Amino acid sequence: MTARRELGRRSLVGAAAAGWLLAPLRAPAQPVGKMVRIGWLANSQNTSTTKTVMQAFSEGMQARGWIDGRDYTIDPLFAEGHPERLPALAAELVRRHVDLIVSAGSPATAAARAATNTIPIVFFFVGDPIGSGFVSNLAHPVGNVTGLGGLGPGVSAKQLELLRAMLPSAKRIAMLINPSMSVHAANQAEMEPAARAMNLVIRPVPLRSPDDIDEAFATIARERVHALFILGQPFLFAHGERVARLAIEQRLAACIPFDEGVRSGLLMSYGWKILDDARRLPHYVERILRGAKPSELPVEQPSRFYLTINLKTARAIGLTVPQSILLSADEVIE
Repeated sequence: MTARRELGRRSLVGAAAAGWLLAPLRAPAQPVGKMVRIGWLANSQNTSTTKTVMQAFSEGMQARGWIDGRDYTIDPLFAEGHPERLPALAAELVRRHVDLIVSAGSPATAAARAATNTIPIVFFFVGDPIGSGFVSNLAHPVGNVTGLGGLGPGVSAKQLELLRAMLPSAKRIAMLINPSMSVHAANQAEMEPAARAMNLVIRPVPLRSPDDIDEAFATIARERVHALFILGQPFLFAHGERVARLAIEQRLAACIPFDEGVRSGLLMSYGWKILDDARRLPHYVERILRGAKPSELPVEQPSRFYLTINLKTARAIGLTVPQSILLSADEVIE
């Protein structure tokens, strides 16, 4: 099934979630009486993605009757591409006595969860909520954490399949991986048997922070690979153009899970959209601010995935994109 044919924006986990779908539509309820303070913990502030995500969140809150600056205020803290700063930033949000923390990505969520077990935390764009230890059950999260994330089985193998279809002659594929991220370990475990079935060799290359980018591409050059698969990390939003430039210099067909990487210059992406998560966030935030417990709100997994192709990059690396891929794409960037 192509990304275009996948129906539904999200699959909701558990009977409680099904009940939400059956509930009648209501006019936006009035916000609570006090000014609410929402902490926002993320990797980087100075990217178009961050601005788009926060704008979508604000619009979603407004649609529910909550006006930024009148009913709530956002207290944002950003690691600016250095995930090691996130624990201190999460502790700072706790000291500021925010009413709720929104955390973008696994590193930010891990930091927030370590900083507090009482302030509600709503995460988004998290690849493996269970493996990362944020929740033990998607349908019934326990404690102060819930949100949106979890790819489910088969996605990593599908990404590899698309990359192979893009470059049928490929035999060796490098994979940029952060060994400390549980979702990357899960991706690797799924991808390796899929690679063997396609007679491909996967060469894992460590990439833990922006400081590792140059060395990672030096390693890739020595490995003499034919294509590149990049597992998603929050700092790649801010460093996408740098990564894309290095991939193009080595004439590598590169695939990444999020389409922002393709807009930065990588060849292709297959994954869910962070903007879909941002538009769904207000549902969680409003319910919690009105008294619901995070444990009452099941974690939602993405059910729609998008294929995006950058034809300019294809020309730059001397690749002709197969017509079957173009017809399957949700977006083609000229």
